[in-house]
Amino acid sequence: MKLMPSMKREENTMTKSLRVVTLIVLAALAATAAFAQTDAQKAFTAIKSMPGTWESKAPDGRVLQVSFKVTAGGSAVMSEILGQGPEDMITMFHLDGPQRLLMTHYCGAGNQPRMQASLSPDGKTISFNFIDATNLATPDAGHMQRMVLTLLDENHHTEEWTFLDHGKETKEVFDLRRKM
Repeated sequence: MKLMPSMKREENTMTKSLRVVTLIVLAALAATAAFAQTDAQKAFTAIKSMPGTWESKAPDGRVLQVSFKVTAGGSAVMSEILGQGPEDMITMFHLDGPQRLLMTHYCGAGNQPRMQASLSPDGKTISFNFIDATNLATPDAGHMQRMVLTLLDENHHTEEWTFLDHGKETKEVFDLRRKM
């Protein structure tokens, strides 16, 4: 069957329209993918939303303060644990590319464990697990092995710290509320 000239024009117009629609859909999908955050970026954004001072009571009744500060042009967050005397500690959080959120904990034990984050499916719990450390005398010397940060709401979070010393784990949980 031979197409008439007007039918060929309609077919060309439909083909061109279909190509334009396809290009628009592909451009929209690419733009959406470009703005989608990775789990590491989502976790870092959550930590960046925590600036200020937070308080918790230690098991012995002392008030523990933790301050969060966004620094270095927004590329790092510093958390400072105060109230432990000479063993006050600092933890630095930062992205290592879009796929990895890392923390380095400057510990009262004199070493600096680095941990990598994973985000829970609901986005409320960020688990940091040991990857390596500087100034660790031996592989089984005491060091922070894990930290789990659970965001309960904008003014309440918990931190569960796990210290590993010669194969023995000790956990401490801080129930922190934002100081108003």
